[in-house]
Amino acid sequence: MLKNISPLLTPQLLFGLAKLGHGDDVALVDANFPADRIAEQAHAILVQLPGLTTTQVLQAVLSVLPLDSFDNPCSWTMQVVGDAQSVPAPVAEFKQALNDAGENQPGSLERFAFYEQARSARLVVQTGDLRKYANILLRKGVISTD
Repeated sequence: MLKNISPLLTPQLLFGLAKLGHGDDVALVDANFPADRIAEQAHAILVQLPGLTTTQVLQAVLSVLPLDSFDNPCSWTMQVVGDAQSVPAPVAEFKQALNDAGENQPGSLERFAFYEQARSARLVVQTGDLRKYANILLRKGVISTD
């Protein structure tokens, strides 16, 4: 255990986050997402956290991961198939978590566009979330002294 770090951030997850560079993407995805296939296609690290919701993992990740201030948006959710304007409960929670962390609101991507962007992620984190559309992509930013 480490001080001031969420216990949800497992050693494997912390290692995966620490390896990310500026502009790298991390996919936080639900239990129904094809995480193994996407991670394999992306040559990405796959971390599985089956006992947690994506919102819980997002909040923990945002406590240590700076998001990209050069890109807006720097996070994306998956649109509801057939109703792109709908905001499912997980997406509403993601928006609140991003707001609480001082980050910009996420963009949204059509389902297959979301899968395509996830294929470029360097880290895929699959949660145990059984809710539909509990998926979010984050783009890593920088920490600077200037």
